[in-house]
Amino acid sequence: MSHDSAAEPVSALTGEKAAASGPLAPFRTPGFGWLWLGVVMSSVGFWAQNVGAQWLFISDPNAATIVSLVQTAGTLPMVLFSLAAGVLSDAFDRRRLLIWVQLYFAVAATLLSVLTGLGLVPPLLLLAFTFAIGVGMAMQVSTWQPMITELVPRTQIAAAIRLDMVSVNVSRAIGPAIAGGVIAVWGVPPVFAINAACTLFLIVALVRWRRPPQVQARVRERFLPALRTGGRYVRNEPVVRLILIRLAVFAAPATAMWALLPLIANRKLGLAADGYGLLFTALGVGAIVAAFSMGRISRHVSAKLVLSVTGVVYGIAFALTMVVPGLVPALPLLFVLGFGWTATAATLNAELQMYLPSWVRARAVAVYMTTFTAAQAVASPIWGLIAQHVSLAAAVWIASALVVVGGVIGFFWRFSESGHLDRRPVSYWAEARLLEEPEPDAGPVQVMIDYVVPQENVSEWLLAMEEMRRSRARSGATRWELYRMGERADTYVEIFTVASWSEHLHQHEVRLTAEDQAIEERANSYVTGPNIAVHLLPAVGPTSTVVEEG
Repeated sequence: MSHDSAAEPVSALTGEKAAASGPLAPFRTPGFGWLWLGVVMSSVGFWAQNVGAQWLFISDPNAATIVSLVQTAGTLPMVLFSLAAGVLSDAFDRRRLLIWVQLYFAVAATLLSVLTGLGLVPPLLLLAFTFAIGVGMAMQVSTWQPMITELVPRTQIAAAIRLDMVSVNVSRAIGPAIAGGVIAVWGVPPVFAINAACTLFLIVALVRWRRPPQVQARVRERFLPALRTGGRYVRNEPVVRLILIRLAVFAAPATAMWALLPLIANRKLGLAADGYGLLFTALGVGAIVAAFSMGRISRHVSAKLVLSVTGVVYGIAFALTMVVPGLVPALPLLFVLGFGWTATAATLNAELQMYLPSWVRARAVAVYMTTFTAAQAVASPIWGLIAQHVSLAAAVWIASALVVVGGVIGFFWRFSESGHLDRRPVSYWAEARLLEEPEPDAGPVQVMIDYVVPQENVSEWLLAMEEMRRSRARSGATRWELYRMGERADTYVEIFTVASWSEHLHQHEVRLTAEDQAIEERANSYVTGPNIAVHLLPAVGPTSTVVEEG
């Protein structure tokens, strides 16, 4: 909005060092290493808990159904509650939220351990506990990933996210191994107790870490409006939409590897349990190598090229699993698949996190996680049905072809690099000088701005105002209109609507970035004279309309 722009714009990357970021550079940042290790240990407990829950009724006549439902109960909360968790993460202090999540894990896991030891956990109660712990994991992921950007300099965000991918693979490997050893010696209840104990390290690390001061709005966003605002931002930000589309285009067919790997190992490669474990080892090694090598690769290759090449190579490697004769030649293919899966997910995640402004970061990351999980949840049974009713080879080759096609299309798909952007909040609108302060819930609020545009500048100005429309929508406008004044040949009126006065305050205080400021400055470069902005409030009580001059 063309308010008083006396505030100086924040220069891009002020105070940040331009030094290259190595794969382990984030560990040199105080706080990151301990918190990363704490998240690893918390995740180890979660994966151990899953194995214990699946093993608890392994001898039951309905074991196959119970085991599959345990898997569903553990992952379904990520689809259902990630966005809600993102809203809470944006609204509250993330450090405190993570502490409460760990305490929640500890209480739930301890209670489950005690009840299991007493023989008081029937299958339905086990599924309820598993679902409840899955809700906590959705909250943890939606809070921890956005918090990474607060822990390290911007130049190290991509490396930190790749290290987070390492933590996922490390915990997924260590957790089940610990659970298997404990179950073999002491049974299932101690596994749940281990899950409770694994939360303690992260609690201590969070208590010791002091979160840097964050720019806060005067009025905290309410849950449902914040949920709608997050969705509105994603809908009106083309770069974020493109990242989500590329994620879904890759994940939906690529997840066939995870869904069909047991069948490939057993039917095609003729492997027993130990051979199947080696395939997973190769996947994990590939993922870890990707996490440590992508930093060096990304310094020489664009994200667009990484995603396209990785998609093509992943698809070819997956197709070749139907051709190789045994375990030994299959291991390099699984290494490539693990590398490709992690490289794609980490690259898209890093591009998203570096692009997002802080005020909506957790909500957009939650949409990313929901998209990722939902694509896998929807596509996996489809690949299973194709393998069952057509053939395993047909399912693998169709999925492989789709991944390759997505990679090839990516070569021609415009993909904006985000590493150079400054997404910190810039408060450059002048404070509204109203006759009286409206209630936070007063609304809807309309803002009308007059522009005087010389005839020779109209075409360029209208193009600039299209960018303005997207800027208003991203920051919270529910409606945007542009009119030409009938009585004056050179005067135009912009009208945008926000849901409430508190929403407009959020625009003033935390939602605008240097990019939004540049958009307004470009539009105003075609304008003569001051812009007149008027706030229209609901007609209740004394008039609250006031004129601002910028």
